[in-house]
Amino acid sequence: PAEVISLADALDAFIDPAGADDGLPFSGEARVRFAHLAQELRGARASVHEVPLPPALTASQLMRLAADPDGFARELARPMPRPPQPAARRGTRFHAWVESRFEELPLPLLGPDELPGGDLDGPDLADIADEEDLAALKEAFERTPYARRTPHRVESPFQITLAGRVVRGRIDAVYRTTAADGPATSPARYEIVDWKTGAAAAADPLQLAVYRLAWAEQHGLDPEEVDAAFVFVRSGEVVRPQSLPGRAELERVLLGGTADEGGGGGG
Repeated sequence: PAEVISLADALDAFIDPAGADDGLPFSGEARVRFAHLAQELRGARASVHEVPLPPALTASQLMRLAADPDGFARELARPMPRPPQPAARRGTRFHAWVESRFEELPLPLLGPDELPGGDLDGPDLADIADEEDLAALKEAFERTPYARRTPHRVESPFQITLAGRVVRGRIDAVYRTTAADGPATSPARYEIVDWKTGAAAAADPLQLAVYRLAWAEQHGLDPEEVDAAFVFVRSGEVVRPQSLPGRAELERVLLGGTADEGGGGGG
């Protein structure tokens, strides 16, 4: 079979813009135009395209960037509309229900895009199958130790600047911890909690790292004074990562590196 070549290669083979008179009926200007066309064709077929990061990201987008830079770049380059997600709406309702149990807490004023659970567009929401499953999830939450503790804040919004970009999100719950009721040893400590409603016990510690740093800097604390935990509601399992990235590691993610480059985490 004949060898297959690209149109750009064919143009290069057919026209040499700097060549001598080879008998072809093309002027020097036409040769230059063909050469430019070949260059544009190669650019369009290039395997690497630079996709600039937006000036503002959600915490979920930062996690996707860290987990799959190429996939996230494709999402930015060709954003696709999302179909309606009933499971995600049920996930939002679960977060609103948890919030309603503590109505006496001071709550922030919310805009139309800041509903409870609004930053949670991850895969775990798709596991809330139907209304019966949502009811079972609520019952499971009541069996966790956090159902009997009053949080310091719920659905707490944050905004933090990392590597010159704004990262926004919402923290499910923040608890004041003491030696008697939490893992901390100082009464001045806090615990960041993120509810995981999916069936699979998987979570990215990078999420807690962003939340911890944002809460600490928002309140003038050392990140070491803030604990963080995932609560897998269905099983009641509580997971507290032992080492979370700090500011420098998180900024490396936005600068094209990984959070674990250059040493350990930030606490």
